[in-house]
Amino acid sequence: MSQFWIYFQIGLKHVLDINAYDHVLFLIALTVPYLFKDWKRIFLLVSLFTIGHTLALILSVYGIIAIKVDVVEFLIPITILVTALYHLFTAGKTSKNDGVNLVFFITLFFGIIHGLGFSNYFKTILGGSATSKLLPLGEFALGIEAAQLIVVFVVLVISYIVQTVFRFSKRDWALVMSAFIIGVVIPMIIDSPIWNR
Repeated sequence: MSQFWIYFQIGLKHVLDINAYDHVLFLIALTVPYLFKDWKRIFLLVSLFTIGHTLALILSVYGIIAIKVDVVEFLIPITILVTALYHLFTAGKTSKNDGVNLVFFITLFFGIIHGLGFSNYFKTILGGSATSKLLPLGEFALGIEAAQLIVVFVVLVISYIVQTVFRFSKRDWALVMSAFIIGVVIPMIIDSPIWNR
């Protein structure tokens, strides 16, 4: 049980680390257009992101995939930018298809990219044989999922307050937050080490 809490807490801290706010930014960008009544769709999106994240860790830990850190660190803010831009241009528009669509597959793919960003650190703390690595990966994934749900819940609460107390429309909230995220993430892309090659 103590090992479970170790890896679970690593997962929690990975998302909630104030110095590594890119994960939180992505979750905000993902959640901005939704309300509490959309909880099933949000839960599915967050879970797909976790699955992608975990899949990337599995592929990396077992040496199936390896991507340069600079490339991954460049792609992570790109995923945030794409998500924020999508919600900026679709704010206030109703989706004809509320089922599984392109957004779900993109979220899964973006989860893989974010997972690759953490894979090098995770490999250094994970020892043992190939079979003994799966359980810690699962425990870590549960920590990630719990932290993501905390972030999403906080965003939804703030969204509710802004839309009910301050009378922001759902569209205006999505526009303002998407624009804010774009403003934060563009300097991250500009400052990326990938440009110094």
